[in-house]
Amino acid sequence: MEHFTPISALLGGIMIGLAASALVVVSGRIAGISGILGGLLEGSKSDLLWRISFLIGLVVGPWLVTLVQERSPEIVMQASSLTLVIAGILVGFGTRLGNGCTSGHGVCGIARASPRSIVATVVFFSVAAITVFIARHVLGA
Repeated sequence: MEHFTPISALLGGIMIGLAASALVVVSGRIAGISGILGGLLEGSKSDLLWRISFLIGLVVGPWLVTLVQERSPEIVMQASSLTLVIAGILVGFGTRLGNGCTSGHGVCGIARASPRSIVATVVFFSVAAITVFIARHVLGA
């Protein structure tokens, strides 16, 4: 956390909140990434455009920020490719099991005071903390 800047964090949070709010107001949809991607993979033709636009924005947005800042953050992966693949599969499984992900439950669900989303988010972050503790301090990974 040596490069934490409260202003950029606040602005990022505001932008996420505005985007999630706009999606709800305009389309009545929740900005849950797993649901957006899942709906795209299911092949629903009626809402194909906004789903693709949203996902493209997730990729293009950070790229535009690095153009404006004229630098990109250094990203260092400390896990093997196999570990990342296994982690991705487990996250996907958990997302389906929990009927949503941290963006749907954590951002949108908590904002709506959904008890189910509050419980799901507490479980997500608790499991994440336990996983990091086991990986770092028990397994030494």
